[in-house]
Amino acid sequence: MLVSTDSIRNAKAEYDASGWHKLSESFDDSDIKKMRESVEEISRQRRPEVVHEKDDVTVRAIHGCHLFDETCARLVRLPSLVRLAETLIGEPVYVYQFKVNLKQPHEGKPWPWHQDFAFWRNEDAMTEPKAVNIAVFLDDTHEENGPLQVVPGSHTLGLLGDAASGGQGDWRRHVSTDLTYTVPLEQVHELEKENPRQQALGPAGTVYAFHPSIVHSSSDNRSPDRRGLLLITYNAVSNAPAPSPRPEFLVSRDTTPITPVDEDEL
Repeated sequence: MLVSTDSIRNAKAEYDASGWHKLSESFDDSDIKKMRESVEEISRQRRPEVVHEKDDVTVRAIHGCHLFDETCARLVRLPSLVRLAETLIGEPVYVYQFKVNLKQPHEGKPWPWHQDFAFWRNEDAMTEPKAVNIAVFLDDTHEENGPLQVVPGSHTLGLLGDAASGGQGDWRRHVSTDLTYTVPLEQVHELEKENPRQQALGPAGTVYAFHPSIVHSSSDNRSPDRRGLLLITYNAVSNAPAPSPRPEFLVSRDTTPITPVDEDEL
């Protein structure tokens, strides 16, 4: 995927204003096929990085794939993605988190309203939200299969809800439907009076960027179509937190600035 300078410039302007942006460019079918193959292979494994729904059968998410899967390791180093992240953040970056959230047909459960930075500050001692989430659609995403939804502009409001409490909790509650830090629905409704929620929709290969402090959620999957969302979190090297007690597949220990690969393809 090649992203033009103009596209990155437009991304920066909208990202700063609303807290998220949909790129005009997307990944082609062959690249998405490679990502899906990696995700499906990892999902069949019983390992700590693979998180299940409460039934202990349905795969909910996989984490840290860039640490052991060749395709994912190359993906995070694609020049266009690295350049996009560095532009949005304003300095050199490293991979802080890598995950794939999977909503299986008719079984994928929701993610409550929350802000990612609440977890990173309280659990990892990250000092500032100088990071960015790059989201890649592995599947066609529509209103019925549990799309990401955000409240535009909420990234400027600081941390909301119960984000000031707790810390050092069970990391399994950071990846389940019972999230440790959430934004109450009543507060979301108040925010929406100014900026109604928007949904991230599009075909497989679509790419979005969104801010760590934007208020976001997703519904359950009410359709026969899987919804796979791959998420790369790039963090500013200067913003790297102290060593976290959470597993490395949730918080990368290597804060070396990303060195892009030679070619912009998987």
